[in-house]
Amino acid sequence: MYEERPSRWVPGAIVWRAGAPGGPVLPDGCMDLLWIDGRLLVAGPDTGPHPAGEVPGGAFAGLRFAPGTAPALLGVPAHELRDRRVELADLWPGPQVRRLAEQVSAYACPCEGLEWLARGRAARSAPPDPLAARVAAGLRAGESVAAVAAAVGLGARQLHRRSLDAFGYGPRTLGRVLRLQRALALTRQGLAQAEVAYRAGYADQAHLAREVRALAGTTPGAYAASYASAGANRETPQPSGSSTTA
Repeated sequence: MYEERPSRWVPGAIVWRAGAPGGPVLPDGCMDLLWIDGRLLVAGPDTGPHPAGEVPGGAFAGLRFAPGTAPALLGVPAHELRDRRVELADLWPGPQVRRLAEQVSAYACPCEGLEWLARGRAARSAPPDPLAARVAAGLRAGESVAAVAAAVGLGARQLHRRSLDAFGYGPRTLGRVLRLQRALALTRQGLAQAEVAYRAGYADQAHLAREVRALAGTTPGAYAASYASAGANRETPQPSGSSTTA
């Protein structure tokens, strides 16, 4: 079972819950605050697939932040958490995290507790990098890295450095990840692979296949078959960390 909805309290975020680990977690450019059997963890930005059940648990809930928004709240540059799942107590004082975990667990739905935690933290934290939203939006729309850099008024090195802190990797990798997500969304709609490649912005079907293999560890055909076999239980793939823990 997997459910998700837009957060009512944290702009741009998605709250989700799952009863057990599902399929592999694929890169999406996001970071998650996780609650797993009463523990609080963080899933960093991914550059490749993470296996289901990376850390075992019986009940999962998460708050998936929009790309570039979590580092300011967590107080840690995104690149330090790239491809990692860590205990929140490794980032914040242990006694504070234990109290927060108890408070989150007291909610009827831990998702709401995670929203409460993030909203309170955001009120005491610096705002996210103001350029992050524009960079992510441009790359999501298929703009080139050079065009995005020009739009935000940064040189290539400055954009790369700001992107590492905000997203966990440079703008070129973020663009690949966001293009992958476009392709997977089109695949879930049942489009033919050639049409997916064209609409998602790949040079051709072979380019699509190489990128899906490199970033998701599978093929477009295998992904489509896996999604079809799963039925209609889940409208979207599990987000970062939804089946992983530290």
